[in-house]
Amino acid sequence: MPTERTTTATADDAVAAPRRGRPGYDRETLLSVCVDVFNRYGYDATSMGMLSKHLGISKSAIYHHVQSKEEILEQALDRALDALEAVFAEVLASGSGPVNKLERILDGTVRVLVDQMPYVTLLLRLRGNSEVEEAALQRRRTLTRTVEDLVRQAQEQGELRTDISGKSAPRLMLGMVNSIVDWYQPGRSGTVDQLAATVVTMVFAGLRA
Repeated sequence: MPTERTTTATADDAVAAPRRGRPGYDRETLLSVCVDVFNRYGYDATSMGMLSKHLGISKSAIYHHVQSKEEILEQALDRALDALEAVFAEVLASGSGPVNKLERILDGTVRVLVDQMPYVTLLLRLRGNSEVEEAALQRRRTLTRTVEDLVRQAQEQGELRTDISGKSAPRLMLGMVNSIVDWYQPGRSGTVDQLAATVVTMVFAGLRA
């Protein structure tokens, strides 16, 4: 997923006061709430104190589940990247041609984005300010290079137009997919099947040789 966006922090006046004692969240729910806070205020601007207020538990209760804010980030990014990499691995293992693989990768990427939208949104907003973030960005670059390789193969085999940039086209098609996080609303913007089909049709109607 190639594009990267930044977000700014704002004050939150309506948060629950932390409660002491044993944690009131399981790890999955805690991760979900923390990712929502990261996306709303920005990871760098979010402190463990902010997470504590939004969760309604003490910081020590958070540490019952994780060792640091960075560990929460790493788990969230793994959620998004593992799902994306699984799509790529399945498609690349097939014996289909490069265009078919590109179509299936775009289709699968759209479905992961909708299914894991908060986690993918967080991934798209990384700035590379830590080892965890840089490692995630490197995994994204690997996925982008895979799409580049498939576009080049398709051009060499005469399946895609050669009068377009093999470097720009992969980033533009993935950039269109990435933009879905900014506007897609399940139940109001069409089904995921319709969304995936529209992306694939719009991309390859203009790229096919």
